[in-house]
Order: sequence, then structure tokens, then C-alpha cells
Amino acid sequence: MTNLMSKTALVTGASRGIGRATALALAAQGARVIVHYARGEEEAQAVLAQIRAAGGSAEAVSADLAATDGAQVLAAKVRTLIGERLDILVANAGATGPATQHAIEDETVADFDRMVAINVRAPFFLTQQLLPILGEGSSVVLISSLVARATLGTMPVYAATKGAVETLVRHLAVALGARGIRVNAVSPGVIATEATENFVSEEAGRAFVLGGQALKRIGKPDDVADVIAFLASDAARWVTGDIIQAGGGSKL
Repeated sequence: MTNLMSKTALVTGASRGIGRATALALAAQGARVIVHYARGEEEAQAVLAQIRAAGGSAEAVSADLAATDGAQVLAAKVRTLIGERLDILVANAGATGPATQHAIEDETVADFDRMVAINVRAPFFLTQQLLPILGEGSSVVLISSLVARATLGTMPVYAATKGAVETLVRHLAVALGARGIRVNAVSPGVIATEATENFVSEEAGRAFVLGGQALKRIGKPDDVADVIAFLASDAARWVTGDIIQAGGGSKL
């Protein structure tokens, strides 16, 4: 298992789903975790309570990453809170639009811009703004998706943002490698979270997902969080610029 004692981590979108599981996984390995949330203050406080009850260390910060200056605001808050060293950045916060799937004709400029802002702009500028406190041995983990490499329903805008994330990973890894900063992404398949609950709870939805996977069960947030924790650790010290598939063998 990974050991993150004395490390400090920021996880965006950590009040629920994969972000919540990641915050808990990093804390369980000894990291001090900064739990970011946009609107779910009650859920974020519950994450803090769970980490602290287990003997871990955690604080919460809020910021709207859809705002033009959202990444800058969050970075400033984090730097004030933790000082001069951040070891782990997990840019997990994401937007899928008003529905997981809807027709191209129904897409709006507002939905398009929000997905690009949260899924692409925020990870880039958050990394940029936190560079002064990232350094040798730091790990940046972005979240991609199965839809960056395979079609899954009708979600071209969301898929395009995740394709952009995978491009960002490669370029950031090269740009930051000389500083000893590793940059990778984890690409989940369909995971049972609040966002997919209705779909995976229906018999037809489950059958669709399982029919495209080598491993015949629905993925859980912990399945992805443990991969993120590995990439955040020194055990992955020679891994950078990579996209790790964590989808149970989806769409092979």
C-alpha cells in the first residue's frame, strides 16, 4: 500500500463521489487533505468528520471553479491554509451538463462553456496557480473518462473536454518534468456515484454497462480512488504523462 505520511493533498470536488473516496483514501494513507467543494458544504463537512474520526487531518475550502477566476481564488485559499508546500493535487471536480446524455440539438452555449470551464480550464489554471508550492516529488492527477476514447451514449461536449484533459496531461508532464513534478490522469469507466445512480440502478442500464466490461460488476468510487492514491505516492515515482484506465476493462 502507499504511504503518504507528511504529505499534503488538495482534492477538488471532494464532497461526494470519486472525489470523496479519493480524499478518504489519501487521508487513510496519512496525507493531510484539503477538501474542496463548490456548493456541498454539508457533504464536505461530513468528509472532514469521517477523516478526523479516523485520526486523520483535513480542512475544507470552497470555490466556484466555473467562475472565470475560480482556480485563482481556490489556489489563493489553499496557499493561505497550508503555506509553502503542496505534494498532491487531484483535479477531480467535473461537470457533465444537465444530463448525462442529451441530443446535440439541445446543447446550449451556457452548458458548453460550463463544462469547458470546470473540466479543462480549472485544472490547467489551478496547476498554474499552485506551481509556486508544487515541487520535486509532487504529483498532479487529473480525471479523464472512458468517453475520451470510446463512444458511450450521446455526450460529445463532455467527451471533448475529457479528450482535452488527456492532451493537457501529456503537455504538462513534459513542461513540469524538469521540476520533478509528475502529471497523470485516471480514466474511469461507469462508476456508481450520485451522478449515475439512476442509470446503473435500472436493469437495462446495468446490463448495458456490464455488457461492455471485462469485469462483470459496477465500479465503485473506491476502485478509482485507490488508483489515484497510487499515482499520488512515491510508488508511482517513475510514472508521468500517462492515462491509467480504471474501468474494469471497459470497451476493450
